[in-house]
Amino acid sequence: MVRTPLTPEERERGERLGRLLRQARGGRSMTEVAADAGISAETLRKIETGRAPTPAFFTVAALAGVLGLSMDDVAGRCTPAAPAAPAPSVAA
Repeated sequence: MVRTPLTPEERERGERLGRLLRQARGGRSMTEVAADAGISAETLRKIETGRAPTPAFFTVAALAGVLGLSMDDVAGRCTPAAPAAPAPSVAA
């Protein structure tokens, strides 16, 4: 199976997820958080560094639960804001 290359937006989203998880992990060790989430420390390291920018939903959900994050918060902080719609033009 050949994966299509990630878009720049997908890579940036993965980097935002990694930053969020590192920040939420705080002083806890990567090994401790990974074990609590039921994943390997290597998987968590790849996610945090952006090398695994599209982790499985259940992996993200497990990490969010361990780190006390809601999935709404994760999605909101990892998805870029939608561009503002242009203001309607007013006919004179």
